[in-house]
Amino acid sequence: MPKVKAGYAQVKGARLYYELAGGGAPLVMIHAGIADSRMWDGEFNVFQRSHRVLRFDMRGYGRSLPVEGEFNLQDDCEALLNSLGITDPMILIGCSMGGGLAIDFALSHPERVAALILVGSDPAGLELEADWPDELFAQSEAAFKAADVQRVAELDMRIWFDGVGRSAQDVDARARQRAFEMARLVTEHELKGIGRHVRKGASVPAAERMGELLMPALIVIGENDLPYLRLAADYMAASIPNATKLVIPNAGHLPNMEQPALFQNALRDFLAKC
Repeated sequence: MPKVKAGYAQVKGARLYYELAGGGAPLVMIHAGIADSRMWDGEFNVFQRSHRVLRFDMRGYGRSLPVEGEFNLQDDCEALLNSLGITDPMILIGCSMGGGLAIDFALSHPERVAALILVGSDPAGLELEADWPDELFAQSEAAFKAADVQRVAELDMRIWFDGVGRSAQDVDARARQRAFEMARLVTEHELKGIGRHVRKGASVPAAERMGELLMPALIVIGENDLPYLRLAADYMAASIPNATKLVIPNAGHLPNMEQPALFQNALRDFLAKC
C-alpha cells in the first residue's frame, strides 16, 4: 500500500487538512456538504494503487476548522492544489456540493481537468420543478436554531442518507452511523458562526454552460436520492457532450458509502476509458 502523506496546508488564511497518496494521474476527491473527506475512505484506499489521490476537508468541515472572514471554496481548492504541486490534468470527483465545486473549477480551468465524476450533484443556477421534503427541512432548521446537534444530524440522515422511500431500517447501519458522525461535525462547525462563504459571481450560470465541459464525465445518482437531484442528473447527462449516467440502486445521497463495490467498479471502468 502506498504511503499516505497527511497534513495541513495554509490556504487563504485557513488550515486545510489533506491526505495524498499514490502515483499516476491525479484523482482529486471533493466531499459532500453533509460530510467530510472520510466519505471517500473506500475510494481513497483503492485508487491510490493506480492514481495520485488527494482528498481534503473543505474549510469548516472535518479537521479544517472555520476561520473568521469571507472566503470562496473554489479559491481554497485552487490554492490547495497549487500548494501541493498538482498541476497535471486531473480527474475531479465531487459529491453534492463537492460536485458543484468540481463543475465550477472545470469551467474556470478546463485545461486542468481531464475528466469529471459528479455524484448527486447539480450545477449552479439550475432550476427544476421537483418535490422536496419540506417538513423535514423545517424540523432541521428548528433543531439548528435550538443548537440540537444530534437532532440535526439525525434529520440529515433521514433526508440525505435514507432518502426517498426508505427508513433507517432499510439501510446499512454502520454506513449510516459513519455518515451521522460526519454530519454532526458539520453542524458543530456551523454553530460556531465563523466565516462566510461568498460564491463567485458569474454573468452566465454554470447550468447554462454545460456544453463547455468537453472532458469525459460520469454522472452518478443514487436511486433513492431526492427527486430534484435525480432530475439534475438527467439534465447534466443530456447537456454535457461526453457524459454517461449511472444510477446506483438502493442508495441515497452518498452512494459510494452504501454500494462501494458497485461504485468503485463503475469508477474503475470509467477511468480506464479516460
